[in-house]
Amino acid sequence: MLNSSDAPTKEAYRISEASAAYGLGKTKLYELISSGQLPSIKVGRRRLVLRSGLDALMKGAA
Repeated sequence: MLNSSDAPTKEAYRISEASAAYGLGKTKLYELISSGQLPSIKVGRRRLVLRSGLDALMKGAA
């Protein structure tokens, strides 16, 4: 059984997951995507945001 330190981290998040994990509102995430400040990819009908993009955004906000 894996403990929390061994669990793999996600490389991409759905908008709702990114909102919960990073403490940003869904509307704000969509605004950042629309303005080009937050890169995203579309897989089927889902919009995914890469963890690297979210981390870079958060570092820039600090």
